[in-house]
Amino acid sequence: MSEPQDLQAVERLSEAYRSITDEIAKRIVGQHEVIEQLLIALFARGHCLLVGVPGLAKTMMIRTLADALSLEFNRIQFTPDLMPADITGTEVIQEDKRTGTREFRFLPGPLFANIVLADEINRTPPKTQAALLEAMQEQQVTVGGQRHVLPDPFFVLATQNPIEQEGTYPLPEAQLDRFLFMVLVDYPNEAEELEIVKRTTADVSSQLTSSLSAHDIIELSRIVRRVPVADHLARYAIQFARQTRVGYGEVPQMVRDYVSWGAGPRASQYLILAAKARAVLHGRYYVSGDDIRAVAPPVLRHRIVTNFNAEAEGLKADDIVEHLAKTIPVAEDNAA
Repeated sequence: MSEPQDLQAVERLSEAYRSITDEIAKRIVGQHEVIEQLLIALFARGHCLLVGVPGLAKTMMIRTLADALSLEFNRIQFTPDLMPADITGTEVIQEDKRTGTREFRFLPGPLFANIVLADEINRTPPKTQAALLEAMQEQQVTVGGQRHVLPDPFFVLATQNPIEQEGTYPLPEAQLDRFLFMVLVDYPNEAEELEIVKRTTADVSSQLTSSLSAHDIIELSRIVRRVPVADHLARYAIQFARQTRVGYGEVPQMVRDYVSWGAGPRASQYLILAAKARAVLHGRYYVSGDDIRAVAPPVLRHRIVTNFNAEAEGLKADDIVEHLAKTIPVAEDNAA
């Protein structure tokens, strides 16, 4: 595809972004930043982990997104007794009535959908989490020694409750690293909460208009990857990851004092990819420093492991990222 065609596709994707957000707003009040981050992850072909207390419409938001995009959606409620076969599917013996022969037949599980909501993902044991890890990384599941390819596109949107930790199985760092974004879902403001109460206590239902198909998302996500990035902006993005690595080169004093482990190379890749997606959603065929700074918190917050000193001081990974945004020399944007 030529650059003029790419520019036309960027305009189309930007229009689709506005249309999708308008459709989601029919059901979801506020949460504009969360919705933008979900759509960035979608067109960057990455998975999302949503963290927020109960009652903030995380599940409804994901279901609404699937409806607005005309994608197949499945919800899996993760529980301590959930087994890998419950999500991947299993093999059953089927008899051919004409010949009397028996053979194994694979029955797909709920993972076989375009958007999979993994509700309360940290409530299921590591064995089931590992089965989900293969699906997220390889877009396939292995059952009975046979590989079964998942639908394309395939997105895992998982939720996690940050305040109730009894009976949970924290996600290992390797699995957290597979999520493009960790999205924080916060409380609505007073005006938004009033609107939520009025909507949800009235006999009103909103019908959504689907705007993009699975094929459209695949094609448009390819446009995202073709967006050019200047070398100085790529180096700027890389510094956000490299300056979290204690013991590897010069890092800020705050990082040395409060960080145990920093972000790996996947963070650098995701910073660029997410910045490209954000640029395209905002109608630009180039990446700016603002794009990189906007996606840095959701990309890095689950890849930075803070130490006891940070916990004692009440500091979180977001504080580290905010400090890096202030100390890393600002890249000069090119509008070319």
